[in-house]
Amino acid sequence: MPDGGLYCRIYDLVRQVPHGYVTTYGEIARQVGCTARTVGFAMAALPGGHDVPWQRVINRQGCVSPRVGGDGSFVQQLLLEAEGVGFDDRQRVDLKRHGWSFFEQV
Repeated sequence: MPDGGLYCRIYDLVRQVPHGYVTTYGEIARQVGCTARTVGFAMAALPGGHDVPWQRVINRQGCVSPRVGGDGSFVQQLLLEAEGVGFDDRQRVDLKRHGWSFFEQV
């Protein structure tokens, strides 16, 4: 892991996002002082058996970010829908309704 301390801070924040809400890579990045891309790398580096609700991190357009290979994007959308997070016709989440901000919590 490139920066275990940074990744741990990212994971701790993602664990704070409640069921039925999402946050963005950029929101997490602003909180920990890194780039959104680094947050994506951290999510991709999650080990098996983790307790981080990775599915609750989406891109700033409100979309599930495409994954290289596999069916991770499809699984992510299914997990979010199971939590009550809806998607519109363009496969976007309404961030005003389901978006979680750490502004008040941190």
